[in-house]
Amino acid sequence: MSLLVKLDLAGTGEPKHSKAAADRLISGDPSFKTWAQDESRKDPVRTGVWEATPGETRSIKGETMEFCYILSGVVELTEEGQPPRIFRAGDSFVMKPGYVGVWKTIETVRKIYVIAG
Repeated sequence: MSLLVKLDLAGTGEPKHSKAAADRLISGDPSFKTWAQDESRKDPVRTGVWEATPGETRSIKGETMEFCYILSGVVELTEEGQPPRIFRAGDSFVMKPGYVGVWKTIETVRKIYVIAG
């Protein structure tokens, strides 16, 4: 098994489809697609491509850290106690362990994610 993983930015193949959990949904009816590209129960790091349609959800990282690179679309993130921040194609950010806030997808967004923890 190689320890070098190339990510497919197009997210080809059949994605996992999901919806916002009822206790996390704030507004809209966002749907999600996930193209997991390197994931193992034994490895605390997961990577892939994720897509969301417009809507608002609570984002709670718990003990995990997530790095995101926006490939397309626009999102507004509002960390508790902080002003909203807009991210669009070409932007990247990290949500550290303990992050709690609102993820608002303004335009369907597609991102690369790296989750550790």
